[in-house]
Amino acid sequence: MILKRIDNLISSPCNRLAAVSFIAAFSSNSQPQVETIARIINDHPFPEQQLLPTFRAHLPPSLISTTFVENVLGRLFAAHSNGLKALELFRFALRHPHFVPSSDAFEKTLHILVRMRYFEKAWELMEEIGKSHPSLLTTKSMSIMLSKIAKFQSFDETLDAFERMERVFEGRSFGIEEFNVLLRAFCTQREMKEARSVFVKFHDRFKPNTKTMNVLLLGFKESGDISAMELFYHEMTRRGFKPTSFTYSVRIDAYCKKGCFSDALRIFEEMQKAGFPPTLEVFTTLIHGAGIVRNVLKARELFDEMRERNLQPDVGAYNALISTFIKCRELKPAITLMEEMEENHLAIDNVTYHTLFVGSMNSSGIEGVYELYQKMIDRKFVPKARTSVMLMKFFCVNGRVDLGIELWGYLMENGHCPHGHALDILVTGLCSRGKLEEALNCCMQFVEKGMRLSDSVYRMLRKFLEQSADKADEWKELNRMIKKLEGFLPPSKGHAIGNLSIE
Repeated sequence: MILKRIDNLISSPCNRLAAVSFIAAFSSNSQPQVETIARIINDHPFPEQQLLPTFRAHLPPSLISTTFVENVLGRLFAAHSNGLKALELFRFALRHPHFVPSSDAFEKTLHILVRMRYFEKAWELMEEIGKSHPSLLTTKSMSIMLSKIAKFQSFDETLDAFERMERVFEGRSFGIEEFNVLLRAFCTQREMKEARSVFVKFHDRFKPNTKTMNVLLLGFKESGDISAMELFYHEMTRRGFKPTSFTYSVRIDAYCKKGCFSDALRIFEEMQKAGFPPTLEVFTTLIHGAGIVRNVLKARELFDEMRERNLQPDVGAYNALISTFIKCRELKPAITLMEEMEENHLAIDNVTYHTLFVGSMNSSGIEGVYELYQKMIDRKFVPKARTSVMLMKFFCVNGRVDLGIELWGYLMENGHCPHGHALDILVTGLCSRGKLEEALNCCMQFVEKGMRLSDSVYRMLRKFLEQSADKADEWKELNRMIKKLEGFLPPSKGHAIGNLSIE
């Protein structure tokens, strides 16, 4: 009876928030409250309705603790929620006198905003926090901001952002740690030309340290240029640079990814001779490397060697070995490893599922994928965007648009906003089969969550609707929602802007 009442409450949009108070009365565990609040925020029809009155009515001060807000923001991040919703929640919490903001909560809010390229809102937030809670500004928050600016904006804009950071971090003298953050922003984007320019520009102001050298080495590794990486490494050691465990790890990873497994093993030996005991991460990297060259025996040997060195394999190590089996088209041993993970009380994560789905697609087709998909659903596991998009494409390409709709519904029911690529694939499959009503419904659900439609899907939908006059009202409503959303979000290329006319 209790569960039925909860379902009835949640099924009605206007009553969803009332369910929070009801559920809280029957649970002393805060996690269900976190899940429920996050789902309600994600489902909220923003900007059709403002969030602030909703927060005031259904988030009592007793519920707004530091940990609770951190967890809800983390859930919103995982669910790919609209960044403005996360910002509203964080600002609402800040207004409560008993709420103690943390760097973690601030960084999660910032990350959600910059991931969606809401840079002006992100700057507004940083400047507000710089004045009200300057201790929350850390090199991590700086890294979150600069890495996305380096990815989506120009070299000059990134340098301007670094200078703006100095003004935001008022009273803090920027040194080599802050410079390393800027350098890493370019290196992780494989922009080594820009990284060199930054290094030369600021060399006199910031004296490089070991971390600076490792960041540059990482950049060469990320760019895939092993020769440049090794030239840089040997030049630095000649100038007195002392390699660290991280230095060896970067070089091992570079050779593994290029398929030069014997060279990776050689550096592995060098690392041990230099007095650095191999870590769990290094073993995991080598297992991945063995998988790339299809050497199952060596991968298994490395996995067993970890235990001999009193290193307990974690989820990452298991995933590396599972990936090796999948690359060698050995699906059964991979599934056995997943079962072993469960026996050892290791949580199966998205990488595990994604890897096994790839193996099932290559080895057992739609039947094998569907069997694993059902197991995932039974375990109430919600796949991340990368896996959701892959599954959606596989279902639709194989003529199972019904499973695509089922996956869409499962993600929505669990408070996740499917990735835009997943919507593009699903709507294409639905329209090509004449299922315009379902395609329209999915698009409206997506926009209602505060997400933009791609221009390609919008044009395709319009083309099919030109042949179906009975959907004119739904089309007008979708366009009205798109227009209203555009008034709240920053300009963006490749997204629909709305047009009330089908003709």
